[in-house]
Amino acid sequence: MSLKVTVFTATYNRMNLLKKLYDSLVKQTNKNFEWIIVDDGSTDDTSTVVQKFLSENELDISYIYQENGGKHRAINHGLDLARGELFFIVDSDDSLTDDAIEKIFNNYSGIAFDKSFAGVAFNKGFSKKRIVGETFEGTYIDCDNLHRAKHNILGDKAEVYRTDILKSIKFPVIDGENFMSEVVLWNEVARRGYKLRWFNEIIYLCDYLEDGLTKNSEKILFNNPVAHQMMTKELLQIDFTLKRKFGMIYNYHKIRNQSIKQTAINLEQPLILVYMVVMMARIRKIVKRVKNE
Repeated sequence: MSLKVTVFTATYNRMNLLKKLYDSLVKQTNKNFEWIIVDDGSTDDTSTVVQKFLSENELDISYIYQENGGKHRAINHGLDLARGELFFIVDSDDSLTDDAIEKIFNNYSGIAFDKSFAGVAFNKGFSKKRIVGETFEGTYIDCDNLHRAKHNILGDKAEVYRTDILKSIKFPVIDGENFMSEVVLWNEVARRGYKLRWFNEIIYLCDYLEDGLTKNSEKILFNNPVAHQMMTKELLQIDFTLKRKFGMIYNYHKIRNQSIKQTAINLEQPLILVYMVVMMARIRKIVKRVKNE
């Protein structure tokens, strides 16, 4: 397999937004990539928009329609079809800097023959100058997903993984649920001994939409209880601060609206710890309410 990137996009009723991503791909300074689009059951004219892209013959595009099943099922489908050595997930409402693919190539070439690396990662940005989350000082850091927090690698990042590794793992699929957090897959890659080289550069420009996964996260998590449980347990495995982990436990408890005991069981955490976290959160709310009166 030649060094080629598979840019993967799952889309659902985003016909008016795909053009921005398409234009950014057409502008790439390195065109050695394919673009796989999996339409996750759109009811708008997404297929017509993509057919126009295909007719322009600017990119190597594969378009697949599937019944609505969630982004993780679409990614698994895309992995089955991917021809690239590297797999790069780019959401339908986002775009890339003109040199994104070139930077992936240049930076991956330095580690391509070191099989301890699963790939490379970069910053996402609200603009070319304003990053999403937080980052580290310097050019790059080598670490796995479980130990990223201690290096201040926080928030969404643009991970580019070796396709063969992802094909060997894939997302778990839960009957009756249509969501699965990417942290479940990324952590499993780390547990198998693979690390990433994280670069302190923005190559991915994003916009969190009101109708997207991010804005509707609580509703999505509530409607996907097994995936919510799996996601929270995986997040607790990452080396975040205790304060942040306590927040994750409380958020899970609040969204699930269940007993403290059940939360402790689901997250495999000590009952006394979960009780303390929930009580502290409730006390803070009371104090805040009193101060505002």
